[in-house]
Amino acid sequence: MSSIKVTAIVPVYRGERTLAQALSSLLAQDIDDLEVIVIDDGSPDRSADIALTMQQAADGRLTVLRQSNRGLAATLNRGIELARGKYIARQDQDDIVLAGRLAKQLAYLEVNSDVAMVGTWAHIYADDTPTQRYHRHPASNEVLQLELLFDNPFVHSSMMIRTDVLREAGGYCEDKSRQPPEDYELWSRIARKYRVANIPEVLTIYREVAGSMSRDGENPFLTKVIGIAAENIYHVVAPDYPAQDCSALVELYHRGRMAACRDSLTKAKARKMLDIAAHRIGGDKRAWSDEFQAAHRRIRAHLDSHFPGRRIPTPLLGPARWLKHGASRLLGLRRLPVS
Repeated sequence: MSSIKVTAIVPVYRGERTLAQALSSLLAQDIDDLEVIVIDDGSPDRSADIALTMQQAADGRLTVLRQSNRGLAATLNRGIELARGKYIARQDQDDIVLAGRLAKQLAYLEVNSDVAMVGTWAHIYADDTPTQRYHRHPASNEVLQLELLFDNPFVHSSMMIRTDVLREAGGYCEDKSRQPPEDYELWSRIARKYRVANIPEVLTIYREVAGSMSRDGENPFLTKVIGIAAENIYHVVAPDYPAQDCSALVELYHRGRMAACRDSLTKAKARKMLDIAAHRIGGDKRAWSDEFQAAHRRIRAHLDSHFPGRRIPTPLLGPARWLKHGASRLLGLRRLPVS
């Protein structure tokens, strides 16, 4: 039986500028029984050479593999197949693991046996420059389950997941029609069966870099996010509402409009769908935590904000505004004092 506790998987494509720093931050983690698997996905630059050089000084903890280009999801799945650890940690070629991250996540999962995966907060860098922005997502399972209905409340490169859960789920989806986002699609499937969490501490540096592996090429990202989110909502609210209404609700949330069911999704129905989902996730409203209540209010307000402009048909919006402003001017004139 393997003594490896954590396997960190690092997929690489054109990562020569940031890879050494990313791997150094991993190898500096204060954790025993760590293996790091670097998979170079056909990079045309020096990425593989950099990793191989670092392998020589890594005391057997670092394994470097090379393959022809297969894409992010397939590369991650190869890493999952090869992993010997009880847990799999994600790390991107352009991000940085801060001190203590892996040890804290390992301790969390060892204590919380009902939690399948745990992420962390992240500080956002613009290339090499720290910004004032952070990913500070919710920590509790219930709030994360609620937010997963509409979007992804996890930082991919901050995650640690149980290896057996990943394998049971079949790993990342390699169907091009469903990815990217590879991570949101996978987290959604896992969260339907298991509890999930974030550690509310900044333990990852998330670097926004043009041309990184997850952002390379054509990316109809939002359309696929909407498709996954609609499936998530349907999973919770069915059979009360059909898939068509779930798609309309997500279109409203993300785009402020609906590609389908334009006339059938009223504000009252949208609120009711959200309330049903919230009750099925969080239980009796009287037992909701402050964090859960705040998340519910935020999502409801966001949905509500898209409705006022839909009361008047689009061709009539211009004349309606003209009449409104004309009436305001007329009322203003009427308030002028008589000389």
